[in-house]
Amino acid sequence: MLIDIALDAVGSDKAPEPEIRGAILACRSLPVRVHLIGPEGELRDLLDEHLENEDLPIVIHHASERIGMEEKAAHAVRTKKDSSIRVGLKLVREGKAAGFVTAGNTGAAMATAKMVLGALPGVDRPALATPMPSSKGNPCVLLDVGANVDCKAQNLEQFAVMGEMYARTVLKLSQPRVGLLSIGEEETKGNELTREAFPLLKALPINFIGNVEGRDIFSGRADVIVCDGFVGNVALKTSEGVGRFVRDVLRESLTRTVTAQVGALLSRRAFNDFRRRLDYREYGGAQLLGVRGVCIIGHGSSNDVAIFNGIRVAYEFAKAGTNARIEQEFASRPKRAAADPETSAETTIE
Repeated sequence: MLIDIALDAVGSDKAPEPEIRGAILACRSLPVRVHLIGPEGELRDLLDEHLENEDLPIVIHHASERIGMEEKAAHAVRTKKDSSIRVGLKLVREGKAAGFVTAGNTGAAMATAKMVLGALPGVDRPALATPMPSSKGNPCVLLDVGANVDCKAQNLEQFAVMGEMYARTVLKLSQPRVGLLSIGEEETKGNELTREAFPLLKALPINFIGNVEGRDIFSGRADVIVCDGFVGNVALKTSEGVGRFVRDVLRESLTRTVTAQVGALLSRRAFNDFRRRLDYREYGGAQLLGVRGVCIIGHGSSNDVAIFNGIRVAYEFAKAGTNARIEQEFASRPKRAAADPETSAETTIE
């Protein structure tokens, strides 16, 4: 059976070309049906041009509005009732799609997902989780990377539960190691938030390994690393910048020093492998954990490969039933007062 995935076809910087190509790649290699969301006429013409006579499970849902990257999320969500993001997320809410993928405005996507889908019971604030490359080969899940700038200790506790469940169901790790991002390994190190969160994570029925430092994001020491959205976003953007810097310096060095043809070929292969391991396009985007549905948010500069991988991640996430498992996990835990009552109430809009 095909799994239905809704795709914001007008989200990326160069939309809709990358989305069309990515959808075609996904339908050729995955058991998915892709629902393209956007202006029907424009999408139909471009899709027909790329497909020619090929019959693939791709359908189009009309959305008359799109949310630009520079638009303020709150205003766009209120005023654009027929945006591609909202139409796509409504398909998920109505059970017509198992997941939603966008490379559009991150703030608008998060705000719309929280309002249209609502939060899972027991989750005060959804979190953005993204895989990060590690020296051990397996990615490390970092969360939150930008959904919540200010957090309380109970929020980090919930992030740990959701991240651990993600690592078990999607990354297929039997006992993922969970760390708390801080400025030192000792329990007493860190700021007020990390010191308050430490005992809460320690009490959870997970493999909590204590505090980890920034360098451990890439060392493979932890499979899940928990932090507030401010710290996580800075870590993510710094990592992307360092990755580009190392890539450019390495390319320059190889070009300048390698002269032998065989040596150049081997170095090129090694460089290409190195570049793939650092390439955000290979990971498909960040997952918004804690909402009632699968929501993947990719980079605005996503190309067709990144869109394909976003659809792949949404497919794997939906197939694994991660959301249902997270909900079961919170349902089985003792009830406690919400960390942030004003944001924990379910808010669903049409």
